[in-house]
Amino acid sequence: MMQAIVITEPGAPAVLQMRERPLPQPGGAQVRVRVLVAGINRADLMQRRGKYPAPPGAPADIPGLEIVGVVDEVGPQATRWRKGQRVFGLLAGGGYAQYVLTHERLLAEVPEKLSAIEAAAVPEVFMTAHDALFTQAGLKMGERVLIHAVGSGVGTAALQLVKAAGGTVYGTSRTPEKLERARELGLDGALPLPDFVAALQEATQGAGANVVLDFVGGPYLAQNLAALALRGRLVQVGALGGSRAEIDLSVVMGKRLKLVGTVLRARPLEEKAMVTRRFAEQVIPLLERGVVRPVVDRVFSFAQAAQAHEYLESDASFGKVLLQWDES
Repeated sequence: MMQAIVITEPGAPAVLQMRERPLPQPGGAQVRVRVLVAGINRADLMQRRGKYPAPPGAPADIPGLEIVGVVDEVGPQATRWRKGQRVFGLLAGGGYAQYVLTHERLLAEVPEKLSAIEAAAVPEVFMTAHDALFTQAGLKMGERVLIHAVGSGVGTAALQLVKAAGGTVYGTSRTPEKLERARELGLDGALPLPDFVAALQEATQGAGANVVLDFVGGPYLAQNLAALALRGRLVQVGALGGSRAEIDLSVVMGKRLKLVGTVLRARPLEEKAMVTRRFAEQVIPLLERGVVRPVVDRVFSFAQAAQAHEYLESDASFGKVLLQWDES
């Protein structure tokens, strides 16, 4: 048996309770990982409220989309990993547990220089940011990028990746203190809310942003289109403010814009494996050299999962909020 944090019913953070569950057994090309630390994401908050169900095959009542841990057992067809290796990666769910099963191609080896805590702040934010910027938006060296919620986990990762590519980063946040902290990571320009377009146009001499990375959705759509440069790309990573909005197609056509929506959790295995491979090839070397770094805000024990959810919901965090097993 193992311990896991279970959503006992949809609702407030208090519905998260520690429960015993059977120890999962790996089959095929699966790997069983003993979890050391798990990251908390807003998708977990939505799943807890009953608004973001787990995809087929993932535990329906155990949240958790990213972990760092140690390979504990491998399936009969798994050949990439051996027991004892430190690994991290994304999951479709189930990360709030002492042990998880995942396909061997969805794991990457943790760089030696990173602690378990540091490594746990990496997978979801850096894979999401790297995929959104380089695979979806086709970011080129030296381009200008506007990142909304730049103090969030994905925001801080995206900021660093753009700077590593020689780009210029403008950012927004509802909290001025987060903008100041983002400057320490290389933020070139802090833009005011709600009218960020005028400030961006002034900062870029009217050129606008080549790429906009947005988590808010509907309320920002018109302004995002106005903020984009000719042939600009809007990548929609979330819709925390709502998923519906009117769109002025004349702006899209006139500027020859591209609008791209992206989500990682529901993608098929092959696509997730490709995201993991690109991350391992292009981001892990940056982590090893210290060009980019994980940003950890607070670490809670798994027994404090409810408090950790409350904290993330308060919007006070800058970077990642994590859960750690006491024996870690």
